[in-house]
Amino acid sequence: MPDAVIGAIRTTDLVVRGELVLVAFSGGHDSTALLLALREEGYDIVAAHYDHALQEGSALMAEHVRRLCETLGVPMIVGRRSAPLARGSVQAAARTLRYEFLDGAAAEAGATEIALAHTADDLVEGAAMHLLRGCGLAGLRGMPARRGHFVRPLLSVWRSDVIAYLESRGVVAIEDPANSDLSYARVRMRKRLLPALERDRPGIVRRLHAAALSAAAMQESISAQAGGTRSRDAIASMTPAVAGECMRTLYAEAGGRLPSLSRRQLEAMVRLAAGKRGGTGIDLPGALRFRVVGSRVEVVPRVPPLVEVLLDVRSCTGCSETGAVHLKPGLKVTLGHRRPGLRMRPAGGSGTRKLQDILVDARVPREERDALPLVFAGDRLAWVPGVAVDRDLLSAPGETSLHVTVTRILSDRNPQMAVLKSPDSPRGDPS
Repeated sequence: MPDAVIGAIRTTDLVVRGELVLVAFSGGHDSTALLLALREEGYDIVAAHYDHALQEGSALMAEHVRRLCETLGVPMIVGRRSAPLARGSVQAAARTLRYEFLDGAAAEAGATEIALAHTADDLVEGAAMHLLRGCGLAGLRGMPARRGHFVRPLLSVWRSDVIAYLESRGVVAIEDPANSDLSYARVRMRKRLLPALERDRPGIVRRLHAAALSAAAMQESISAQAGGTRSRDAIASMTPAVAGECMRTLYAEAGGRLPSLSRRQLEAMVRLAAGKRGGTGIDLPGALRFRVVGSRVEVVPRVPPLVEVLLDVRSCTGCSETGAVHLKPGLKVTLGHRRPGLRMRPAGGSGTRKLQDILVDARVPREERDALPLVFAGDRLAWVPGVAVDRDLLSAPGETSLHVTVTRILSDRNPQMAVLKSPDSPRGDPS
């Protein structure tokens, strides 16, 4: 059915007329059909081709793509891999590089959407592979029609429809040799497992497609309920499916690329958020970490960004500057970090306390404690910015004092500076 491709483009709400659309254009049958159909329907498009440099003759594919775009009058952005792939799965590493290139190409072109040419066959293959690995509802949908600015308008179109469409237009596409390489699990699924299932149970491929679409609709409903709440109480009141989707949202908002989280990771995050045993944090893909901080949860960089810490000390007759403490005059004030045995007499409290206990009570995350800048008066801990100040070292109201502030500046010299706040009272007394 050659009209199936055009029909999908005419009925989709994934791409908007009048907005520039970046088409991920490999030169294969699916992406060629997508490019032609969008152009035929009058969309403003630009093609983006990424050469993974993994197959002999990949440069010839890039040249074929360039000539076709030139013939069609479609602008094109080309990228080619120059660095070694990351260790692990070749396909996963190549996919990461491709998506990074597409993000950059869209920004360069000013495109609002990136159109991917995955078809109904790809949807079924993905769902079946996820089922084999053991998946939840999100995996059963195969792949979403939209994820961020990536859209897939051909998920209702079968590969046979694509071939018929190209034949009706007299256009020849080039098949990527990797699509016939049985060393890849997806190729084995396409060439062997699904055809065997179809022979044994005619129509099962289309039934899998229908199941994936139903799963996608249910997943959209769950996503709408989840939101991005960081409240542990709210997460604990959610159903497991909604809570898991909330975890995905937090991960994505922190810069994590989906789908990267396994079902086991999501379940562990939900357990931790609900207050069950399992520690205070979980390392996640993409150098991120999920952690519990008091009544809230958050996803943060696994290694906190490097900062430059500036200490400012000056004479003061008394002021109410936020983020400053006023210490007794004549003290030799320096910056330092946590070391064993540190204690102080926190203002507003009674007696001497270990720094470890003070940080735990203040809910300072464990991984941030060693990097937390501390202010010393000689060898004595005087101030933990934002947490506590030693009451014996505070100046008396009205007397000339040392006005002390600590400022952290991001290592990339971002002009936005974060002042480490003192306790609430203007003179550092939290009472």
